[in-house]
Amino acid sequence: MSKRLSDLRVQDPVLTELATGYNNEDYVAENLFPVVSLEKEGGKIPKFGKEQFKLYNTERAIRAKSNRINPSGVGAIEFVMSEHDIEYPMDYREESEANINLEIHATNFTSEVVAIKKEVMCAKLAQDPTNYAAGSKITLIGASKFSDPASDPISVIENAKLAISKKIIKKPNTMVIGKNVYAKLKYHPQLVEKIKYSMKGIVSVDIMREIFEIKNIVVGEAMYCDDKDELFDIWGNTIILAYVTQTEAKKRTAYEPTFAYTLRKKNNPIVDTYEEAGKLKIVRNTDIFVPKIVGADAGYLISEVV
Repeated sequence: MSKRLSDLRVQDPVLTELATGYNNEDYVAENLFPVVSLEKEGGKIPKFGKEQFKLYNTERAIRAKSNRINPSGVGAIEFVMSEHDIEYPMDYREESEANINLEIHATNFTSEVVAIKKEVMCAKLAQDPTNYAAGSKITLIGASKFSDPASDPISVIENAKLAISKKIIKKPNTMVIGKNVYAKLKYHPQLVEKIKYSMKGIVSVDIMREIFEIKNIVVGEAMYCDDKDELFDIWGNTIILAYVTQTEAKKRTAYEPTFAYTLRKKNNPIVDTYEEAGKLKIVRNTDIFVPKIVGADAGYLISEVV
């Protein structure tokens, strides 16, 4: 791009604030991949072991030397962010004729494009069985699927919770449910039986939080459209349980495992505008990030749930 156009490009703080604050309620990925702002586009995240939970000899005899451990040190998970950007052109004639604020429309449009890409990236990672160890995933078959009235979802969830706590000594605090799974689960006889004497016969998400004893349960409703205008679910027939810390990556200690992060470069996303050929105004949305599973042991994947 010429220096002239570069000079015309202006970061718009109002449009950037709109982009930063834009939030589709159907997007749930950040419940599993909370955003952490970092100064650099690449680096390392500390990875801690479990040595602090081992039983050591701590008794000391009189005049004896202190008991000393041999720390294994801190590992690291490397990451490299990618830039994601999209721009929306507006002809000067369109701007003069439009009954809406085209700049705001362009900002919302481009924000949606980047947001849905981020949701898909996170969902693919979280729903990929190869990202989990053998004891951290299960594929339901036959009568064990929740679409079967005789299935036992409470036991499946409890086993998943137990598997996580055995590995990280913490219970999961987050669960993401695909919308097709939720459609079956909210009418499941085993769950309805729990509330039949006190509430209506639909098990809401709030009630599931009590039944499963998981603080944060969300339903993945978002969809994406392919080149043929066909719609597909981003979150499939899966349930993901995870422990997700609220502490930023750079402040996390050995006592705070977590499933994943969305690592984002500080001050992103950014919306800027520039002119092209004197007749086009371009609104561009840029975000630099990467979703990363940093502690697979803190997650559990249940596949083919219905």
